[in-house]
Amino acid sequence: MSIHRRTVHAALRVGRLLSCTLTLTAVLAACQPSEEIQPIPEPVRPVRVLTVEKLPGGETVTLTGNIQAQDDVALAFRVGGQLIERNVNVGDRVRAGQVVARLDAVNERNAVDAARANLAGAMARLVEARNTVARYQPMLARGFVARAQFDRAVEARDAAQAQVDAVQAQVNTAENQLGFTTLAADGPGTVTARGAEPGEVVAAGAMIVRLARQSGRDAVFDVPARVIEAASVEDLVTVTLSSDPRVTTTGRVREVSPQADPVTRTFKVRVGLATPPEAMRLGSTVTGAIALGGTAGIKIPTSALTATGGAPAVWTLDPASNTVALRNVNVVRYELDRVLVSQGLEPGELVVTAGVQTLRPGQQVRLLGDPLRNAPGNQP
Repeated sequence: MSIHRRTVHAALRVGRLLSCTLTLTAVLAACQPSEEIQPIPEPVRPVRVLTVEKLPGGETVTLTGNIQAQDDVALAFRVGGQLIERNVNVGDRVRAGQVVARLDAVNERNAVDAARANLAGAMARLVEARNTVARYQPMLARGFVARAQFDRAVEARDAAQAQVDAVQAQVNTAENQLGFTTLAADGPGTVTARGAEPGEVVAAGAMIVRLARQSGRDAVFDVPARVIEAASVEDLVTVTLSSDPRVTTTGRVREVSPQADPVTRTFKVRVGLATPPEAMRLGSTVTGAIALGGTAGIKIPTSALTATGGAPAVWTLDPASNTVALRNVNVVRYELDRVLVSQGLEPGELVVTAGVQTLRPGQQVRLLGDPLRNAPGNQP
């Protein structure tokens, strides 16, 4: 009886063990993948590239300035008085000899009349003295007039002549003073400012109108010291109208201020325009470009520059495989937003300018903004 019971218990344990084994096998079979897990492909990095070009030696500097007249003069009276007439306003064009303004000339006319009256009296005395000498001359030879009397007549004639000359000078001075009450333009030009209105009493030398001469125009710029040191007076400056880039001309440096501005520390430079277009009116804003001498090379943005092994480097793109490679370059000059490379790049190569921080050699990339062209499986 006990043997039979032990046999039953053993059979039950074997059944339980077999059931657990089958269950574990089923669980492990359920955990196995139906097929092999595929690796996640590496993302294709987007980059921006630039086709490099070799530039001639030098640097182009562009500055902003304005158009001014080469000769800008203040027209003023040479005598003081009350302004009774001003015939021009700002913006008017005047010709040579055109009357610009007049002063009240009553006193000057009176002075001229008085001087001419004095001249008439002096001329009368001179005529009388000459007649006396002419009358005494033949009488002296016959002894009817004493030598002393004749000499006094000659002295009176010479004194009368001197008096006439003196009064004539007074007349000339009075007439000049009268002429100074009329202000005329000494050359063609354009009125840019006025300094007095009719009715005002103005002093001698006070500006009545400011005239920009028509003889020529300058483009005036505030130039940094480094540009002045690197440039030459023989360098050609290209001047372009800011409001219309199609309007352009050239010129050369005509005048450089010997002293820097105390605030901006720049020097005022006047560029004489060879053939200023009509659209470059006085006061117009212009840009001037000048090429400074320097080393020839390839310019790339500073964003394209990285480093490897402590030396400057850039990422280049192979357009056939759309992969990038790191290459050392020789930088000869750092500018504000660009660098000049003399060695390490060839014209026509593609240089990565954006996205350089996440690249590795041989990595496949695509152009920024062009998701299909450089993606895997879409090669031409």
